Amino acid sequence: MTESGKPILYSYFRSSCSWRVRIALALKGIDYETVPINLIKDGGQQFSKDFQALNPMKQVPTLKIDGITIHQSLAIIEYLEETRPTPRLLPQDPKKRASVRMISDLIAGGIQPLQNLSILKQVGEEIQLTWAQNAITSGFNALEQILQSTAGIYCVGDEVTMADLCLVPQVANAERFKVDLTLYPTISSISKRLLVLEAFQVSHPCRQPDTPTELRA
Repeated sequence: MTESGKPILYSYFRSSCSWRVRIALALKGIDYETVPINLIKDGGQQFSKDFQALNPMKQVPTLKIDGITIHQSLAIIEYLEETRPTPRLLPQDPKKRASVRMISDLIAGGIQPLQNLSILKQVGEEIQLTWAQNAITSGFNALEQILQSTAGIYCVGDEVTMADLCLVPQVANAERFKVDLTLYPTISSISKRLLVLEAFQVSHPCRQPDTPTELRA
């Protein structure tokens, strides 16, 4: 927490995991301060000794709140849900709640880690695009099928949930890596409906303190 009592979010504008948390903070009306961690500059600021002391995994997001430091986006969102439950991001119905967690885990554990910056550096520049496209399309093939049975207006029914917070940033990644989204009409239509909501707009990578001028909206 800062001297003003605000939570501190260590974030990178383009990080999809950070974006998930920014959406949650916006939806719940939590005022916070951002400390940008540039994942590329200076060899990656996440590797600095100061940041490694804060997060031994050397990843964003990291949130300081209520006297504790939390890593991992879904853990952060679940903590916010438990301590600040309005508006809710996990349905009251246990079956729907399981669907939300299933979709969130599919994206956060089964798609995004396979195409994130640290993995792409290891596979080599020549095949980075193909690698990322394959990782995303493999996951989206499954996700499109799942959403056809769970979706209403959004991923699970007609309320915004944690699953939606995971979906929109992953669709942005897919666009960045030139994945053909016409193959995924359910995913695409849900994402478009979510992007008009204020919380998704203010948290967007093009509107962050560390967004480069040429990428600002």
